[in-house]
Amino acid sequence: MPEVDPASIRAVACDVFGTTVDWYSGVARQAGEIFRELGVGIDGGQFATEWRGRYLPSMARVRDGERDWAYLDTLHRESLDDLLTEHGVAAAVDEAARARLVRAWHRLPAWDDSVTGLGRLAATYLTATLSNGGFALLTNLVKAAALPFDCILSAELARAYKPDATVYRTAANLLDVRPEEILLVAAHKWDLDGAAAAGLRTAFLERPREKGPDGQADRAADVTADLKVTSFGELADVLGVP
Repeated sequence: MPEVDPASIRAVACDVFGTTVDWYSGVARQAGEIFRELGVGIDGGQFATEWRGRYLPSMARVRDGERDWAYLDTLHRESLDDLLTEHGVAAAVDEAARARLVRAWHRLPAWDDSVTGLGRLAATYLTATLSNGGFALLTNLVKAAALPFDCILSAELARAYKPDATVYRTAANLLDVRPEEILLVAAHKWDLDGAAAAGLRTAFLERPREKGPDGQADRAADVTADLKVTSFGELADVLGVP
């Protein structure tokens, strides 16, 4: 595995959904509560998995030019409406409940190591989100989960979606650093591959429970990255951060 000189890194940019926060349990819990209130017989965990399954395809349509730019809340809402129709419960889920469901993605629990590990990294490096989430979504999420990021970088600022190189290069431009001075931390192979292609350094953070008890998360053995770790704390250790 290639080595990374910690002194060559100026910014640590982190993917959010699955890497920094636990989207599965957060969305499953909130969706389950809303469906129970409405008397809708859909399992929250199953619904969270199905909803997340539309995440990459919805953004691919934007990247491929099949539709105009839309931020992630809009894409989440469109996927939600389709899923409710497919489940035959569209009439039972009113506008207020749909808005609550979309905003479930704004309040997700941090993984146990995220706050402490990011705090250590922030003492030495610039730390930023680098997520496909919208700017408001990420602002709300970071505040609710008390994540110690120095700044929020959203794909919305580039009006493109990862793994489009525009997103990674926009991050470098906004932080006024060279691409190779950013270490992109992510739990997803596709994100790391995109970052590497754009000239960033990469760290794979393995999250075995990212997709819930029955999902298959990306594994270190299947990923190419400059560094491979199992927590933000371990990443700080590898980089020599006190």
